[in-house]
Amino acid sequence: MSGRARLALFAAAATLMTSCALLPLVSPATWIFQAAFLLAVQTGVGALTRRVPLARPLTVAVQALVTLMMLTLVFARSQALAGIVPGPEAFQHFSALLRAGADDVGRYSIPAPLSDGIRLMVVGGVLVIGLAVDTLAVTYRSAAPAGLPLLALYSVAAGLSGGGAAWLWFLLAAAGYLMLLLAESRDRLSQWGRVFGGAARGPGPESASGVVAPVRTGRRIGAVVLGVALFVPLALPSLDGGLLDGAGRGIGNGTGGGGTIAAVNPLVSLRDSLNVDEDRTVMTYRTDTGDTQNLYLRIVSLDDFDGTAWKPAQRHIIDVPDTFPAPVGLSGEVKRATIRTRIAAADWYAQDWLPMPYPASKVDIKGSWRYEPVGRTLVGDHGQNTRGARYEVTSLMVEPTAQQLASAPEASPAMKREYTKVPESLPAIVARTARKVTAGSANHYEQAVKLQDYFAVSGDFRYNTEVQAGSGSTAIANFLKEKEGFCVHFSFAMASMARTLGIPARVAVGFTSGTPQADGSMAVGLRDAHAWPELYFEGVGWTRFEPTPSRGSVPSYTQTNTPGEIESAAPKPTFSTSAAPSAEPSATESCSPQLRKLAACPEESSAAAVGAQDDDWPTTRILGLALAGLLVLGVPLLPLLWRTRVRAVRLGGHGRTEADVAAYTLGAWSEVTDTAWDYGIAPDESQTPRKAAERIVRVGGLDPEAEAAVHRLAAAVEQVLYAPHPRPVTGLAADARRVGKSFRTSASRPARLRALLAPRSAVRVIWMASAARTKLSTRLTPRRRPVPHHPSSQNP
Repeated sequence: MSGRARLALFAAAATLMTSCALLPLVSPATWIFQAAFLLAVQTGVGALTRRVPLARPLTVAVQALVTLMMLTLVFARSQALAGIVPGPEAFQHFSALLRAGADDVGRYSIPAPLSDGIRLMVVGGVLVIGLAVDTLAVTYRSAAPAGLPLLALYSVAAGLSGGGAAWLWFLLAAAGYLMLLLAESRDRLSQWGRVFGGAARGPGPESASGVVAPVRTGRRIGAVVLGVALFVPLALPSLDGGLLDGAGRGIGNGTGGGGTIAAVNPLVSLRDSLNVDEDRTVMTYRTDTGDTQNLYLRIVSLDDFDGTAWKPAQRHIIDVPDTFPAPVGLSGEVKRATIRTRIAAADWYAQDWLPMPYPASKVDIKGSWRYEPVGRTLVGDHGQNTRGARYEVTSLMVEPTAQQLASAPEASPAMKREYTKVPESLPAIVARTARKVTAGSANHYEQAVKLQDYFAVSGDFRYNTEVQAGSGSTAIANFLKEKEGFCVHFSFAMASMARTLGIPARVAVGFTSGTPQADGSMAVGLRDAHAWPELYFEGVGWTRFEPTPSRGSVPSYTQTNTPGEIESAAPKPTFSTSAAPSAEPSATESCSPQLRKLAACPEESSAAAVGAQDDDWPTTRILGLALAGLLVLGVPLLPLLWRTRVRAVRLGGHGRTEADVAAYTLGAWSEVTDTAWDYGIAPDESQTPRKAAERIVRVGGLDPEAEAAVHRLAAAVEQVLYAPHPRPVTGLAADARRVGKSFRTSASRPARLRALLAPRSAVRVIWMASAARTKLSTRLTPRRRPVPHHPSSQNP
């Protein structure tokens, strides 16, 4: 195996080892096998094109084209020409998959389900990184900068994932990069023979190679560096924070710059807020809705239940968008009103999370804040918190009917897989009590209402903030037995029981609506801190329930057990007091992305289908025109690319044997004669190198330095051709470049452009193709056996 082929193999291995850091993000991890196969094909194509050889840009272009065709074969076969050639429909399908993948990434916690969109994103991302690494490390022989795309891939994975196995992914990524560096160093050292290798220590391939010492030293250095990187961080301190913590730590770490957020158990902090001796005002607000009783100020949602506690899942955060996307699962048939709320936080209240009405569609606030798309929340960055903050929130007041909730279809499998998950340590009494309380229910809505009524009305539960929050897997079981607790116990228990019934559920933490003031504003105090369950219904989205007795307000859609009575009182058209486009779901949102993935949506009318095609066609047209433009621009540039590649090969590195010296000298001379040809001096094969040099100098009008360079090259060529043992001559590449610079300086602008874009020496490509065809036809043509000549038997 050649040195460059070995380097390409190590580059692919480094990319694959680094991409293992993505394994915790998606489940199942079968995508890694598909990525490995496609990466191997991509690497093989690069190795073949470099053996041709093609110009470096052409090598990269061929690899990119083959990669696109492979992705088309895997993800858009039915939309492509012959199943592999991407066309407008294939690009349109790619766009749809990427949009679906982006929705899934923003929606699901880690590990996300392996949908087609996410699979395209991870597999395509690995191939793009692999192409960048192969281009830098192998095509352009710069292994060190190839660590940048590897670092980008690892950083994305490390920023999103976490857990005890993070050190393993770092070890794999770092080891892959070190292997790549050592492979390139070994290949470079091997070209210098035994100069740096030291004395041979004995027979064997390593001793003969002369590169044992540097490679062995590199391995030792790499091992020490990996050890330091792995074990030193274990001795560094770490900081934690608490929810509703007045010290300003809150849930976020407050140091800024991070791409993820994490949180701790909010039980103790919430209980302490409810038991304060003085109910200090946390914030005041004014809103343009009269229904302030249902205006809860939500801080964060707790969607990760490990059997011991509910806590926020580690999520990816982004820059705050101008307008938030429509809430997940909310269809256009559900009544809603757009409201605006101006909030002023107290100067002493320092919370990393921003309290807002849910679901918010726009936030106008100053400072360094970040947006978490799944929970639709804002978290402070670079030490930012709510101390003295003044901001305005545009949000939706969603008003579903009991009938809409009762007739809601089943949630998608991915939604149920994430939000109905309960640990094995959950006591059996939780599921058993849930089934007993909801016996005879016809749908999930009736089950949810019965659970709420069980805790708030019929179950004889008592509200008591002095009860310890509890911990461990038996906390909910103890609460169901003792029937005494505060909002955390009620919301945690109802959400856990709803999950056992197959209803997607999570817990929200924030504040109730507060107390009206004489000036028309609302004041929210520490004792208004609250927790409540949110249950998901397809077509409505995340819906608030209130199981805690004597706290908050019971939603109107849960105050009847006979769905249908409320339906007649609610108008069917969507109600909105604002024309903000981001707050209004589109007409197609009645069919959620999950149902579209399951092909469970009703078929659109032909008119709607035509409208959708008209909306998507500009994207495909732009992609098609861009591809056509690349072809139109690329074909005229082929001579330029060919000459650039040939020049690089002729004037590049070479070995030290006599054969290598001869080939290198003749290549440098050929470069000078072709350069002269490009500027109008056609080669004359009948002349000796010395005569040819005199002619190039005379006709080309070269400066004195270039003239001396041409004569030195001619003398080197004559030595190679006629000397019994030619001696290597240094500086031939520099002389050839000096001659080319002289031609460019003395030539006119049109001549320079023609020599650059349409070099005359590019006709050698046609000559080489003709010679290859002749040689091939000679090999394929069968040789005719000569017919023997027999003398005539007739007498003269």
